[in-house]
Amino acid sequence: MADEAKAKGNAAFSAGRFEEAAGHFSDAIALAPANHVLYSNRSAALASIHRYSDALADAEKTVELKPDWAKGYSRLGAAHLGLGDAASAAAAYEKGLALDPSNEGLKAGLADAKKAAGAPPRRAPSGGADAIGQMFQGPELWTKIASDAATRAYLDQPDFMQMLREVQRNPSSLNTYLSDPRMMQVLSLMLNIKIQTPQDSDFSQSSSPSQPPPQQQKQQPETKAREMEPEPQPEPMEVSDEEKERKERKAAALKEKEAGNASYKKKDFETAIQHYTKALELDDEDISYLTNRAAVYIEMGKYDECIEDCDKAVERGRELRADFKMVARALTRKGTALAKLAKNSKDYDIAIETFQKALTEHRNPDTLKRLNEAEKAKKDLEQQEYYDPKLADEEREKGNEMFKQQKYPEAIKHYNEAIRRNPKDARVYSNRAACYTKLGAMPEGLKDAEKCIELDPTFTKGYTRKGAVQFFMKEYEKAMETYQAGLKLDPNNQELLDGIRRCVEQINKANRGDISQEDLQEKQSKAMQDPEIQNILTDPIMRQVLMDFQENPRAAQDHLKDPGVAQKIQKLINAGIVQTR
Repeated sequence: MADEAKAKGNAAFSAGRFEEAAGHFSDAIALAPANHVLYSNRSAALASIHRYSDALADAEKTVELKPDWAKGYSRLGAAHLGLGDAASAAAAYEKGLALDPSNEGLKAGLADAKKAAGAPPRRAPSGGADAIGQMFQGPELWTKIASDAATRAYLDQPDFMQMLREVQRNPSSLNTYLSDPRMMQVLSLMLNIKIQTPQDSDFSQSSSPSQPPPQQQKQQPETKAREMEPEPQPEPMEVSDEEKERKERKAAALKEKEAGNASYKKKDFETAIQHYTKALELDDEDISYLTNRAAVYIEMGKYDECIEDCDKAVERGRELRADFKMVARALTRKGTALAKLAKNSKDYDIAIETFQKALTEHRNPDTLKRLNEAEKAKKDLEQQEYYDPKLADEEREKGNEMFKQQKYPEAIKHYNEAIRRNPKDARVYSNRAACYTKLGAMPEGLKDAEKCIELDPTFTKGYTRKGAVQFFMKEYEKAMETYQAGLKLDPNNQELLDGIRRCVEQINKANRGDISQEDLQEKQSKAMQDPEIQNILTDPIMRQVLMDFQENPRAAQDHLKDPGVAQKIQKLINAGIVQTR
């Protein structure tokens, strides 16, 4: 059972679903709590989603269970580095290298840790959602909330304090809480602008920002100078004849490898094979000779020989406790050979499984790319075998009949089958979008409408479907843009003209403030998740413009002479952030 959960975790990790992978590894740990590999894998998954504190706990458990396993120290170093503790990261990598001096991953990690130790502190990004979230990080947050009469009482509300701490821990989670008017009020306070609510009647912004208290300077503890004694020079050591011969053979093997590399670049594959084979005879403790020879076999189309070499490299790498990147390389080349063979055998499953195993050893972008290609090839093959336009048309007609009878779930089933039979028919996506709209599944309907337009940009029905979905989602500005795009193809299309008329009515209604508080909060919450709105609110120039609308109306009118500024102001009005009466 633990192996099954581990396999699921590895597959999820390979596909980039790190949260899911961590869950599977947790299930495996519950069944096999003494398995150090499971903690190591979960540490990697947690680090991938920046949960470095949890990743550190798992890495420490890995090292506790298996103190002589170098990879555990690699996980430990990565977690420390993620937490910004470069010194501890370097110490962890050094412990790992003491166990496995040739491990390239540990060497690279140590280099990164040393570089981070000497680098200046990173500055937070200045724009977008992260910039807004970062405003909740500074010490002035608590002072501002406590000194403002409108927000002071929030500090006594446990649920609000929990939300605020979550935003401080993870700034990107701010969007989750924007539907809460208290959070909107605090955001207004931190941005030094007044976000409009139905109770507000002016096109105005908050008063000038309060000055935060000066930052408390942390006194750095003085360090006492230590007198360092010079390190004694190592005495020369006598080298045995056996050790001398071993070094000579390794040196000769490296020369053969270099010669093989040169022949490979010249596409003299037979000569390259000879050099790599000679290198293996001289030194069987370096699996790179096997993986290099496997690469040549791929170029020669000798896929079975490549697979045999890769299997040997993996097995020998395990025995030698080789760098996990080298093992991953062997598995990637094996997967590549299997994918080549699958073009004839039509069986991509074993290639996909091999690439997934490679990614559990080392998450390499090239391996991930090859995995995606193999999965796409498998999907395309299945689609080719299933393709039948005639049957697709029959299923589409059945779906249309169910739609007329208002049996929308049944209609969707027929449309699904039609798409599987012919995924290039834009009409089916348009019809299924209409079904999803009737069922209130707006995200699915929007996706289908966009696919319809992608397949046939001249099909005006696709624009009416997309505009209708956006209208029901209360995204009136976007819906109007969609309808206008459709009118460029068919200026007299009545559905498109009616859609624009309905959008204009709703936009004018919102601009007049004739909208419920619930609808306004929903509108503002959606707007605050729009990157364009986020960039406008964090733009220092636009923040000054917004303040001028309250404090200096004449200057505000001058600002509106700039078409760019006027367009941004209109964007904020349409989004419900500010209102005119």
